[in-house]
Amino acid sequence: MAVPWSRCWRSGAGAAVLLDWCGGFSRRAFTHAVSAGRRTRCSTAAPQPATARMKVLFRQGPVYNFNRPMTIARHRNRCLYTTPRVGCSICNDAKLKDPFSLAQKDLQNLYEDIKKQLLVSKAELKALCDYYFDGKGKAFRPMIVILMARACNVHSNKEGVLLPAQRSIAMISEMIHTASLVHDDVIDDSDTRRGKNTINKVWGERKAILAGDFILSMASMALARIGNNTVVSVLSQVIEDLVRGEFMQLGSKENENERFKHYLEKTFKKTASLIANSCKAVSILVNSDPEVHEIAYQYGRNVGIAFQLVDDILDFTSCANLLGKPSAADLKLGLATGPVLFACQQFPELHAMIIRRFSSDGDVDRAWQYVLKSDGVEQTNYLAQHYCQEAIRQIRRLRPSTERDALIQLTELVLRRDK
Repeated sequence: MAVPWSRCWRSGAGAAVLLDWCGGFSRRAFTHAVSAGRRTRCSTAAPQPATARMKVLFRQGPVYNFNRPMTIARHRNRCLYTTPRVGCSICNDAKLKDPFSLAQKDLQNLYEDIKKQLLVSKAELKALCDYYFDGKGKAFRPMIVILMARACNVHSNKEGVLLPAQRSIAMISEMIHTASLVHDDVIDDSDTRRGKNTINKVWGERKAILAGDFILSMASMALARIGNNTVVSVLSQVIEDLVRGEFMQLGSKENENERFKHYLEKTFKKTASLIANSCKAVSILVNSDPEVHEIAYQYGRNVGIAFQLVDDILDFTSCANLLGKPSAADLKLGLATGPVLFACQQFPELHAMIIRRFSSDGDVDRAWQYVLKSDGVEQTNYLAQHYCQEAIRQIRRLRPSTERDALIQLTELVLRRDK
């Protein structure tokens, strides 16, 4: 009989189960963390009890089960840097440059360049496509891609000079992301996005779907123009993951054992895959070493999952004005995110609500109260910290550079963001 995920940290059998889930997670690091009880934590969080730290460590397991062997943990490349021990604070150096400022020069005119890719003669279609490319987005994904590209370039003795194809990938990542938002808003029947009406609210669902399709097709054409088959293959995986992730979100798992694994895998596919594969793509353009590609991929993957975990926290802790969309939106859509799944351990009443996707009268309000009374938000935050620490461990294997350090600092910004 399978060991319930909520109790896996209690027994050796549970640990073995999770190690099987963890694909390439270092068994040595896993054992050391459990036996020594030295899990690091972000300086912004309250100290964790030892048992809570172990719970967080074990619960990350399912995310590593993507049939991706972690060759980095098994083989040392003399060209890679040894990972130093991560301290109690994710980022202590006040002299580090702000990641957004560091990437600003390369991100200048990004949205204007995207609009040039979407150049069409029909005025209404152009208005639809340009609607979200108004320069008011965070440009979070392009920024990570730019910084990763420069960090990989420095590591590969290219003096950090950004290649035109690498900037194109940053642009393509934002186009794919925006197209997915347009389609998500149709699926979720959302009224607001980034503080304004959604495309489907303004122009209707049919035109919104076509606009999303058109943006995605233009991104595919821009990708083809790069002329690298490996890069095309890597970024094509993102499209597949987005679709599979959306189907996973439309369904749910009745078995509590599988529910958390389902949630984290869906989080990877819908959010982290784009960041991970975009980072990998820019590394491929400048370095032929598969280990460097894996470092870039794993950094993007872990930061992407942490970003979405924090986003799920903000649905309970931030107001609608800051988010640019209604709070409790996930509950209203019938989605059980991290805070709810953790809260379910303390309030079993949530189990039935999760099964029926919070569809009965009063379910959303009751679930909201249960989450706030539980430590679900806190535990989800600890989990996000874990992923950020893993992202740091990966990126520190690259040669030191301003951009590499900015990617380290970015993990703290991910944890501290409020919108």
